[in-house]
Amino acid sequence: MRLDKYLKVSRLIKRRTVANEACDAGRVEVNGKIAKAGTVVKVGDIITVQLGSGALRAEILSIQETVRKDEAKEMYRLLP
Repeated sequence: MRLDKYLKVSRLIKRRTVANEACDAGRVEVNGKIAKAGTVVKVGDIITVQLGSGALRAEILSIQETVRKDEAKEMYRLLP
């Protein structure tokens, strides 16, 4: 699955356009490397998103095309 779509489906970022802009600005990394919106992600990848003054790190646990809002948090695990 594309990185921007995963960020939207998992609700780490609310809208796909915002996810695209974050990727284009270099604020998203996959496994320690700056990633573009079209980067393919898989289970086990570590995503780091720079949000304002902090960073959000998450490990991908599952990939699904569509998911209900209350089940979205089961797609990833937040890391310290």
